[in-house]
Order: sequence, then structure tokens, then C-alpha cells
Amino acid sequence: MKKITIALFLLFAFSYNIYSQNFAEWRGPNRTGIYNETGLLKVWPKEGPKLLWSLEGLPKGHSSVSKANNTLYFTGIKDTMDVLIAVSLDGKILWETPYGRSWDNSYPDSRATPTILNDSIYLMSGLGDVSCVSAIDGKIHWTIKGAEKFGGTFGRWGVCESLLLVDDKLVYTPGGDSTTMVTLNKATGETIWMTKSLKDGPSYTSPLLINRKGKKIIVTTTEHYIIGVQPEDGKILWNFDFGIYARGSWKANNQTNTPLYHKGGLFVTSGYDHLSVKLDIAKNGESVSLAWKDSTLDVHHGGVVLIDGYIYGANWEHNRMGRWVCMNWKTGEIMYEKEWKNKGSIISAEGMLYCYEEKKGNIALVKATPNDFNVISSFKIPLGTGPHWSHPVIQDGVLYVRHGEALMAYDIKDKTK
Repeated sequence: MKKITIALFLLFAFSYNIYSQNFAEWRGPNRTGIYNETGLLKVWPKEGPKLLWSLEGLPKGHSSVSKANNTLYFTGIKDTMDVLIAVSLDGKILWETPYGRSWDNSYPDSRATPTILNDSIYLMSGLGDVSCVSAIDGKIHWTIKGAEKFGGTFGRWGVCESLLLVDDKLVYTPGGDSTTMVTLNKATGETIWMTKSLKDGPSYTSPLLINRKGKKIIVTTTEHYIIGVQPEDGKILWNFDFGIYARGSWKANNQTNTPLYHKGGLFVTSGYDHLSVKLDIAKNGESVSLAWKDSTLDVHHGGVVLIDGYIYGANWEHNRMGRWVCMNWKTGEIMYEKEWKNKGSIISAEGMLYCYEEKKGNIALVKATPNDFNVISSFKIPLGTGPHWSHPVIQDGVLYVRHGEALMAYDIKDKTK
């Protein structure tokens, strides 16, 4: 009996390891921006962590890196196509595959981060093409012109959705008059269900799957609404009017940030002087109510993280400036608002914040504490061009930073442990 128990445990452990190695998506585990890494440096050398390797001249884009199958995957733009690039862990390009039409207007560089499960990669192009690509050799399994098929509409910057997998379903949010959200069979691309239409445009948000008391709910934003959708059949459980909280002369509803979920609470933030809100989701998952709203932390597109009851992120003062903020999750109280370089993206590991400011490419290492924003170490990204909009990624002790046509890998493992 003991041998059988040990064998089952080893089988489970092996299966879990294979799954964890072959699944990757936008902003890491559960799209939280928090990476489950240990043994990382808590102080960097003065010149920054060791650069393991770098690549230049890549198809340009703002996609983050996804790591699976001992390979790195990300997207870029070449001519009129969005391209999927595969790179080995020692920095060698393995292959490139055009997978969909790129956005052809304002800020056209690719931005969709690959979603990967085993040997399949799921991607959205800037003009709404949905594709499934082989993670092994880059061959196209299937592709559809999603925007045309579902009557999808576009904002001024095209489509920016990093696709979500829910069981056998691939989630896509075209917006428009025909539907708001659809799911496709991940193996074939065939339509499984379409929601009713909210007669609203899509946002630039990548959706989130939450579990409220055993009930799964797909959460995302459209141009004006925060919505919860039942994954079994596409029923829209609730839609909260987020658009009414747009402020300033622009009254902008350019939603970009994946919602933040924790124990029945949902935090949603948007830049351009838009109020942020925290919603309470009913225990049955079928309604929401406003818990509080906030005017300080309006994140442009750098995301937020939740650590030990506090939200961390960078707010929007104007398109080229913002400050770093800590907020109490329960009450919305602002713990600090501090200037450092510029606004940008944020991720976390081992209780530390990795803050990547978008103007000059400085990355700061900051202890996640509500007391103050104190930069322990920082360094400047040396390669690439354009704004620093890609979110960093941490995997197996390596910090991956994308900047335009460059990709860099930094060793942040503490070798003394």
C-alpha cells in the first residue's frame, strides 16, 4: 500500500510539473503579475543584475514573454503581419511565424502576449485574427478572422487582448452590435457560444477567470462596462457601468488593465484621470455592488499587484508622467503616492516589486511595504527603441525584459543560497 501511495504521489508530481512547464499566459499565474519564485536577489549590483544574453533586430512589439516547453515565445510586427517568435533559453531564434494581420493605424506594434497550453499557442492579432499555432514548429493549426466573423469593432489602437483559456474554450471579446464575448473550441476554432451584445465597443483588456464560492466567472471590461460572464453558456451575469467614472476634459474610457480579484472583491483601474473602483461580488456570483471608488490610482496600462492586503501600481498624471502608489485593499486608503522617474508596469516576486518605468527604461527593485516607496536597487535597460511598455516577466530566476525590437535576459538568482 505504501509503495502504491508513493507511486501515485510521484505520478501526480510529475504531471503537475509537466503542466506547470507547459502552461503560460499574460502576467503570470492567474494573471496576477505575481511570480511564484524563490531565492532571488534582494539587492542588485550597482550596474544591475548580470545580463545573460540579449537579442536585437527582432520584429518590433510590446508583447511580454511567455515561457513554456523550455522555450520563450512573444510577438512582433513584420510588414503587415503580426509574427510569433520562438527563442531558446540561451537566446537563439528558433523560428518565426506570421499568424494574423497587424493593426495598421496609431501605435501598430504588436502587443498580444501568447497564451500557451502544451504544444498549442493561442494568439490575437491587432486586426482581430484569432490563431492557434504549434509551439513545436510554428505551424498554424487554425485561424479565423474574428473581427469580421463576429462583427467586432476597434478602438483607436486596434485589438490588444491576450486570450484566455477556460477548459476547452478560448475566450475572445470582439464587442460590437452582434455580440460582446465569444468562446471558440481551442482545438478547432469553431464557435461554442456568443453572449448577447451590450452594444458597446471592446476595450484593450485581457480577461480574467475567477472563482467565487465555487462558481467560475470570466471577468473583463468593455469600453464602458465591467462584466461577469458564465463560462458554461455565455450568460452575462452582471454588467457594471464603469464608463460613468471617466473624468477630466477627455472623459476617456480606454480600459487596459486586467482586473484584480481577491476573496470576492474586484479592483478595476484605468488611466486618463478615470476613477478606479472596487466591487463586491455577491456570494452566488450573480451580482455586484460598489465597495469604494478612488481618484488617486488611475493606472494607464502598467497593471497592479496585490500583496498582503495592499495594491501597488503607478498612476497617470499625463501620458508621459505618473507616480507610484500604494493603496489599502479593504478601504481604498492611499498609503503613499511617490514620484520616481515615471509611471510604468509593475510585477512582483518574493515580496519585492519590480517597477519598469516607461520613459527611460529604468527598473527598480522595491520592497513591498505600505510604509514608503524606497528603491533598493535600479538599473537602466540598454537596448531597444520606443516606449518601454512591455511588462517584465520572471521565470526560473531570470528576469526577461522586452523593449521594442530587443529582448534581454537577466540573472536575478541569489547564488549565495
